[in-house]
Amino acid sequence: MRLLLDTHALLWWWQNAQQLGAEAKAAMTDPANEVFVSAASGWEVATKVRKGQLPMFHGSLPAFTEDVIRDGFHHLDVTARHGVHGGSLPGGHKDPFDRLIAAQALLENMVVATRDPEIAAFGCKVLW
Repeated sequence: MRLLLDTHALLWWWQNAQQLGAEAKAAMTDPANEVFVSAASGWEVATKVRKGQLPMFHGSLPAFTEDVIRDGFHHLDVTARHGVHGGSLPGGHKDPFDRLIAAQALLENMVVATRDPEIAAFGCKVLW
């Protein structure tokens, strides 16, 4: 399976938080799966750190890229095709990070690890 982590899934992974769904955690640790982190998640974490919404990640933000790789995950860059598709998705959901992650999952044939029902509403395959 090609698994794309929603930002909260990545953050909860790093915190070893109980909120991380058992099915998502199992998929993230299964060596048969390729696990990806979108550049949109880097943007989202940096934005929330700057706004003071994620103070616990302030010190580790410079190592974001290396931390993703250290955990055996792959980076997924954002392309113009992803951006256009994300901006064109129907519905009233306004979160640009969710729209971009959903577009990437749809275009790259990935399953999203998320507890956000809005991602599934875009037509993505999800697990939690």
